[in-house]
Amino acid sequence: MLIRYVRMTFREDKIEEFLKIFNDSKHKIKAMNGCQHLELMHDINHPTIFMTHSHWNSEIDLNNYRDSELFKITWAKTKAIFADKPIAFSVESLIVV
Repeated sequence: MLIRYVRMTFREDKIEEFLKIFNDSKHKIKAMNGCQHLELMHDINHPTIFMTHSHWNSEIDLNNYRDSELFKITWAKTKAIFADKPIAFSVESLIVV
C-alpha cells in the first residue's frame, strides 16, 4: 500500500474556497479505483496549512488518479490559491505496532 501526503499552504483569504473545492471533490476522489482512505488534516499551529493523507493500493492507482480529469480540474483550482509551493511525498509502512 502506498500512503500519500500533500502539504499545502493557502492564502488566508482563500481557505474557505479550498474547503469548498475539497468538499466538492472528496467523494469522487475516494471513489477512484485503488483509493482506500482519504483524509484532510489541518495544522493546529498554522491556520493556513492543510495536508491530505490518502492510501492507495499501488503507485499505478495513484498515478491513474493523477492522470484523471478529476485531478486535473481539482488541482488547477487548488494550486491557484496557494500561498507557497506544496510538498508532496509517498511512503509505505514498514512497521506497524
